[in-house]
Amino acid sequence: MSKLLAVGTVAFDAIETPFGKTDKILGGSGSYIGLSASQFGVETGVVSVVGGDFPASYLEMLNNKGVNTDGVEVVKEGKTFFWSGKYHNDMNSRDTLITELNVLETFTPVVPENFKDAGIVMLGNLHPLTQASVLDQMTERPKLVVLDTMNFWMDIALDDLHTVLKRVDVITINDEEARQLSGEYSLVNAAKKIHSMGPKYVVIKKGEHGALLFNDGKMFFAPALPLAEVFDPTGAGDTFAGGFCGYLAKTENISFENMKNAIIYGSNLASFCVEKFGTERMQELKKDEVDKRLQSFKELTQFDIDIS
Repeated sequence: MSKLLAVGTVAFDAIETPFGKTDKILGGSGSYIGLSASQFGVETGVVSVVGGDFPASYLEMLNNKGVNTDGVEVVKEGKTFFWSGKYHNDMNSRDTLITELNVLETFTPVVPENFKDAGIVMLGNLHPLTQASVLDQMTERPKLVVLDTMNFWMDIALDDLHTVLKRVDVITINDEEARQLSGEYSLVNAAKKIHSMGPKYVVIKKGEHGALLFNDGKMFFAPALPLAEVFDPTGAGDTFAGGFCGYLAKTENISFENMKNAIIYGSNLASFCVEKFGTERMQELKKDEVDKRLQSFKELTQFDIDIS
Protein backbone atom coordinates (compact mmCIF):
# COMPACT_ATOMS: atom_id res chain seq x y z
CA MET A 1 0.00 0.00 0.00
CA SER A 2 1.46 3.36 -1.05
CA LYS A 3 1.52 6.44 1.13
CA LEU A 4 -0.56 9.35 -0.15
CA LEU A 5 0.53 12.96 0.24
CA ALA A 6 -2.17 15.59 -0.33
CA VAL A 7 -1.39 19.30 -0.58
CA GLY A 8 -4.27 21.75 -0.44
CA THR A 9 -6.23 24.16 1.66
CA VAL A 10 -7.63 23.50 5.11
CA ALA A 11 -10.06 26.33 5.48
CA PHE A 12 -13.32 27.89 6.56
CA ASP A 13 -16.30 27.99 4.20
CA ALA A 14 -19.63 29.76 4.55
CA ILE A 15 -22.15 28.39 2.09
CA GLU A 16 -25.64 29.31 0.92
CA THR A 17 -27.72 27.03 -1.28
CA PRO A 18 -31.47 26.77 -2.00
CA PHE A 19 -31.56 24.31 0.94
CA GLY A 20 -30.15 26.67 3.56
CA LYS A 21 -26.99 28.43 4.67
CA THR A 22 -24.12 27.93 7.09
CA ASP A 23 -21.81 30.05 9.18
CA LYS A 24 -18.09 29.23 9.04
CA ILE A 25 -17.59 25.47 8.72
CA LEU A 26 -14.66 23.22 7.87
CA GLY A 27 -13.75 23.29 4.18
CA GLY A 28 -10.75 23.33 1.88
CA SER A 29 -9.40 20.92 -0.72
CA GLY A 30 -7.00 19.26 1.73
CA SER A 31 -9.83 18.46 4.14
CA TYR A 32 -12.04 16.87 1.47
CA ILE A 33 -9.17 14.93 -0.14
CA GLY A 34 -8.00 13.59 3.23
CA LEU A 35 -11.46 12.53 4.41
CA SER A 36 -12.19 10.84 1.11
CA ALA A 37 -8.87 8.98 0.97
CA SER A 38 -9.35 7.85 4.58
CA GLN A 39 -12.08 5.47 3.36
CA PHE A 40 -9.35 3.21 1.93
CA GLY A 41 -7.24 2.95 5.07
CA VAL A 42 -4.17 4.33 3.30
CA GLU A 43 -1.56 6.35 5.17
CA THR A 44 -2.51 9.88 4.14
CA GLY A 45 -0.71 13.11 5.04
CA VAL A 46 -2.08 16.59 4.42
CA VAL A 47 0.16 19.62 3.91
CA SER A 48 -1.54 22.97 4.47
CA VAL A 49 -1.67 26.05 6.69
CA VAL A 50 -4.24 27.46 9.14
CA GLY A 51 -4.43 30.40 11.50
CA GLY A 52 -4.67 30.59 15.26
CA ASP A 53 -8.45 30.86 14.88
CA PHE A 54 -8.68 27.28 13.54
CA PRO A 55 -10.26 24.89 16.09
CA ALA A 56 -7.93 22.12 17.27
CA SER A 57 -11.00 19.84 17.27
CA TYR A 58 -11.01 19.86 13.45
CA LEU A 59 -7.40 18.64 13.33
CA GLU A 60 -8.21 16.01 15.97
CA MET A 61 -11.14 14.80 13.87
CA LEU A 62 -8.89 14.43 10.81
CA ASN A 63 -6.30 12.54 12.89
CA ASN A 64 -9.01 10.25 14.26
CA LYS A 65 -10.01 9.48 10.68
CA GLY A 66 -6.45 8.40 9.93
CA VAL A 67 -5.37 11.64 8.25
CA ASN A 68 -1.90 12.78 9.37
CA THR A 69 -1.85 16.56 9.96
CA ASP A 70 1.83 16.95 10.90
CA GLY A 71 2.21 18.93 7.67
CA VAL A 72 -0.52 21.44 8.62
CA GLU A 73 1.29 24.58 9.78
CA VAL A 74 -0.49 26.65 12.45
CA VAL A 75 0.28 30.39 12.27
CA LYS A 76 -0.96 31.44 15.69
CA GLU A 77 -1.10 35.16 14.96
CA GLY A 78 -2.74 34.63 11.55
CA LYS A 79 -6.26 33.96 10.28
CA THR A 80 -7.39 30.89 8.34
CA PHE A 81 -8.26 31.05 4.65
CA PHE A 82 -11.98 31.85 4.26
CA TRP A 83 -14.31 31.45 1.29
CA SER A 84 -18.00 32.26 1.10
CA GLY A 85 -20.28 31.42 -1.81
CA LYS A 86 -23.91 31.28 -2.88
CA TYR A 87 -25.23 28.61 -5.24
CA HIS A 88 -27.94 29.26 -7.81
CA ASN A 89 -31.05 27.11 -8.05
CA ASP A 90 -29.49 24.75 -10.61
CA MET A 91 -26.61 24.08 -8.13
CA ASN A 92 -24.16 24.08 -11.06
CA SER A 93 -23.32 27.78 -10.87
CA ARG A 94 -22.38 29.91 -7.90
CA ASP A 95 -21.29 33.39 -6.91
CA THR A 96 -18.22 33.91 -4.77
CA LEU A 97 -19.16 36.41 -2.06
CA ILE A 98 -15.94 36.57 -0.03
CA THR A 99 -12.40 35.31 -0.50
CA GLU A 100 -9.89 36.03 2.27
CA LEU A 101 -6.51 34.41 1.59
CA ASN A 102 -5.14 35.28 5.05
CA VAL A 103 -2.32 32.83 5.99
CA LEU A 104 -2.55 31.17 2.57
CA GLU A 105 -1.11 34.32 0.96
CA THR A 106 2.40 33.61 2.29
CA PHE A 107 2.10 29.82 2.53
CA THR A 108 5.26 27.83 1.80
CA PRO A 109 4.48 24.12 2.08
CA VAL A 110 6.82 21.91 4.08
CA VAL A 111 6.53 18.18 3.45
CA PRO A 112 7.01 16.09 6.64
CA GLU A 113 10.03 13.76 6.49
CA ASN A 114 7.89 10.63 6.71
CA PHE A 115 5.91 11.63 3.60
CA LYS A 116 8.82 12.68 1.36
CA ASP A 117 8.80 9.16 -0.08
CA ALA A 118 5.02 9.03 -0.70
CA GLY A 119 4.12 6.87 -3.68
CA ILE A 120 1.22 9.07 -4.74
CA VAL A 121 1.11 12.87 -4.52
CA MET A 122 -2.13 14.81 -4.93
CA LEU A 123 -1.44 18.47 -5.68
CA GLY A 124 -4.65 20.26 -4.73
CA ASN A 125 -5.83 23.49 -6.29
CA LEU A 126 -3.07 25.98 -5.35
CA HIS A 127 -0.65 28.28 -7.18
CA PRO A 128 1.44 26.23 -9.65
CA LEU A 129 4.68 27.41 -8.01
CA THR A 130 3.41 26.11 -4.67
CA GLN A 131 2.55 22.79 -6.31
CA ALA A 132 6.03 22.60 -7.88
CA SER A 133 7.74 23.34 -4.55
CA VAL A 134 6.13 20.20 -3.09
CA LEU A 135 7.56 18.01 -5.87
CA ASP A 136 10.98 19.59 -5.25
CA GLN A 137 10.88 18.27 -1.67
CA MET A 138 10.23 14.62 -2.54
CA THR A 139 13.23 12.33 -1.99
CA GLU A 140 12.31 10.27 -5.06
CA ARG A 141 9.98 10.60 -8.02
CA PRO A 142 6.50 9.48 -6.83
CA LYS A 143 4.85 6.61 -8.71
CA LEU A 144 2.01 8.96 -9.56
CA VAL A 145 1.59 12.74 -9.39
CA VAL A 146 -1.97 14.05 -9.70
CA LEU A 147 -2.67 17.78 -10.13
CA ASP A 148 -5.87 19.77 -9.80
CA THR A 149 -6.14 23.35 -11.03
CA MET A 150 -8.70 25.97 -12.03
CA ASN A 151 -9.42 28.91 -14.35
CA PHE A 152 -7.95 31.41 -11.84
CA TRP A 153 -4.42 30.01 -12.25
CA MET A 154 -4.86 29.84 -16.02
CA ASP A 155 -5.68 33.55 -15.95
CA ILE A 156 -2.81 34.74 -13.73
CA ALA A 157 -0.08 32.04 -13.81
CA LEU A 158 -0.40 30.16 -17.10
CA ASP A 159 3.36 29.88 -17.74
CA ASP A 160 3.95 28.47 -14.25
CA LEU A 161 1.07 26.04 -14.78
CA HIS A 162 2.57 24.82 -18.07
CA THR A 163 5.92 24.27 -16.30
CA VAL A 164 4.48 22.14 -13.49
CA LEU A 165 2.24 20.20 -15.92
CA LYS A 166 5.41 18.73 -17.45
CA ARG A 167 6.06 17.03 -14.08
CA VAL A 168 2.66 15.41 -13.47
CA ASP A 169 1.04 12.16 -14.57
CA VAL A 170 -2.63 13.01 -14.12
CA ILE A 171 -4.56 16.28 -14.32
CA THR A 172 -8.10 16.58 -12.96
CA ILE A 173 -10.13 19.57 -14.16
CA ASN A 174 -13.72 20.32 -15.07
CA ASP A 175 -15.01 20.67 -18.62
CA GLU A 176 -14.97 24.48 -18.63
CA GLU A 177 -11.36 24.51 -17.40
CA ALA A 178 -10.31 21.87 -19.95
CA ARG A 179 -11.68 24.05 -22.74
CA GLN A 180 -9.89 27.15 -21.43
CA LEU A 181 -6.55 25.38 -20.94
CA SER A 182 -6.61 23.72 -24.37
CA GLY A 183 -8.45 26.29 -26.47
CA GLU A 184 -10.56 23.40 -27.81
CA TYR A 185 -14.33 23.08 -27.41
CA SER A 186 -14.49 19.32 -28.03
CA LEU A 187 -13.44 17.55 -24.83
CA VAL A 188 -11.82 14.77 -26.88
CA ASN A 189 -9.62 17.32 -28.66
CA ALA A 190 -9.08 19.21 -25.40
CA ALA A 191 -7.75 16.03 -23.76
CA LYS A 192 -5.36 15.45 -26.69
CA LYS A 193 -4.01 18.98 -26.40
CA ILE A 194 -3.59 18.74 -22.60
CA HIS A 195 -1.93 15.35 -23.01
CA SER A 196 0.72 17.03 -25.16
CA MET A 197 1.44 19.44 -22.27
CA GLY A 198 2.74 16.61 -20.07
CA PRO A 199 0.05 14.61 -18.24
CA LYS A 200 -0.31 11.01 -19.45
CA TYR A 201 -3.85 10.87 -18.07
CA VAL A 202 -6.50 13.57 -18.32
CA VAL A 203 -9.57 13.40 -16.06
CA ILE A 204 -12.34 15.82 -17.02
CA LYS A 205 -15.05 16.24 -14.38
CA LYS A 206 -18.54 17.10 -15.60
CA GLY A 207 -20.33 17.48 -12.25
CA GLU A 208 -23.73 15.81 -12.27
CA HIS A 209 -22.90 14.45 -15.74
CA GLY A 210 -20.02 12.24 -14.59
CA ALA A 211 -16.34 12.14 -15.49
CA LEU A 212 -14.13 11.27 -18.47
CA LEU A 213 -10.72 9.58 -18.41
CA PHE A 214 -8.34 9.90 -21.37
CA ASN A 215 -4.99 8.17 -21.96
CA ASP A 216 -3.08 7.80 -25.21
CA GLY A 217 -6.13 7.45 -27.46
CA LYS A 218 -8.12 5.42 -24.92
CA MET A 219 -11.23 6.85 -23.29
CA PHE A 220 -13.51 5.90 -20.38
CA PHE A 221 -16.70 7.54 -19.11
CA ALA A 222 -18.24 7.15 -15.66
CA PRO A 223 -21.68 8.62 -14.92
CA ALA A 224 -22.54 10.44 -11.73
CA LEU A 225 -25.08 8.64 -9.59
CA PRO A 226 -28.46 10.36 -9.98
CA LEU A 227 -29.43 11.80 -6.59
CA ALA A 228 -32.83 12.91 -5.33
CA GLU A 229 -31.34 15.91 -3.52
CA VAL A 230 -28.07 17.81 -3.66
CA PHE A 231 -27.60 20.03 -0.62
CA ASP A 232 -24.12 21.41 -1.26
CA PRO A 233 -21.77 20.68 -4.20
CA THR A 234 -18.79 22.34 -2.47
CA GLY A 235 -15.86 19.95 -2.25
CA ALA A 236 -17.35 17.29 -4.53
CA GLY A 237 -14.44 17.59 -6.98
CA ASP A 238 -11.86 17.32 -4.19
CA THR A 239 -13.73 14.36 -2.69
CA PHE A 240 -13.62 12.74 -6.14
CA ALA A 241 -9.87 13.35 -6.32
CA GLY A 242 -9.33 11.94 -2.83
CA GLY A 243 -11.27 8.81 -3.71
CA PHE A 244 -9.43 8.45 -7.00
CA CYS A 245 -6.00 8.75 -5.34
CA GLY A 246 -6.96 6.76 -2.26
CA TYR A 247 -8.05 3.78 -4.35
CA LEU A 248 -4.87 3.88 -6.45
CA ALA A 249 -2.72 4.13 -3.30
CA LYS A 250 -4.49 1.14 -1.78
CA THR A 251 -4.27 -1.07 -4.89
CA GLU A 252 -0.80 0.16 -6.00
CA ASN A 253 -1.90 -0.32 -9.59
CA ILE A 254 -1.75 2.75 -11.82
CA SER A 255 -2.75 1.10 -15.09
CA PHE A 256 -5.47 2.60 -17.28
CA GLU A 257 -7.77 -0.33 -16.47
CA ASN A 258 -7.40 0.23 -12.71
CA MET A 259 -7.88 3.98 -13.12
CA LYS A 260 -11.34 3.16 -14.48
CA ASN A 261 -12.13 1.64 -11.08
CA ALA A 262 -10.58 4.65 -9.34
CA ILE A 263 -12.87 6.97 -11.31
CA ILE A 264 -15.89 4.97 -10.13
CA TYR A 265 -14.71 4.99 -6.50
CA GLY A 266 -14.11 8.75 -6.68
CA SER A 267 -17.54 9.40 -8.20
CA ASN A 268 -19.15 7.17 -5.59
CA LEU A 269 -17.62 9.11 -2.69
CA ALA A 270 -18.44 12.47 -4.29
CA SER A 271 -22.10 11.42 -4.37
CA PHE A 272 -22.06 11.31 -0.55
CA CYS A 273 -20.24 14.63 -0.14
CA VAL A 274 -23.08 16.64 -1.71
CA GLU A 275 -25.75 15.24 0.65
CA LYS A 276 -24.93 17.63 3.52
CA PHE A 277 -23.16 20.94 4.01
CA GLY A 278 -19.37 21.04 3.96
CA THR A 279 -17.50 17.96 5.17
CA GLU A 280 -20.29 16.81 7.50
CA ARG A 281 -21.35 13.81 5.42
CA MET A 282 -17.79 12.66 4.81
CA GLN A 283 -17.01 12.81 8.53
CA GLU A 284 -19.81 10.36 9.38
CA LEU A 285 -19.55 8.09 6.32
CA LYS A 286 -19.36 4.33 7.00
CA LYS A 287 -17.84 1.59 4.84
CA ASP A 288 -21.10 -0.34 4.47
CA GLU A 289 -22.79 2.78 3.03
CA VAL A 290 -19.97 3.15 0.52
CA ASP A 291 -20.17 -0.51 -0.50
CA LYS A 292 -23.95 -0.42 -0.88
CA ARG A 293 -23.84 2.64 -3.14
CA LEU A 294 -20.99 1.13 -5.11
CA GLN A 295 -23.33 -1.74 -5.90
CA SER A 296 -25.89 0.81 -7.12
CA PHE A 297 -23.21 2.27 -9.39
CA LYS A 298 -22.49 -1.18 -10.76
CA GLU A 299 -26.16 -1.81 -11.49
CA LEU A 300 -26.47 1.61 -13.11
CA THR A 301 -23.63 1.06 -15.55
CA GLN A 302 -23.60 -2.68 -16.33
CA PHE A 303 -25.65 -4.28 -19.06
CA ASP A 304 -25.64 -7.28 -21.38
CA ILE A 305 -25.97 -6.63 -25.07
CA ASP A 306 -25.67 -8.96 -28.01
CA ILE A 307 -23.59 -7.39 -30.77
CA SER A 308 -23.87 -9.53 -33.88
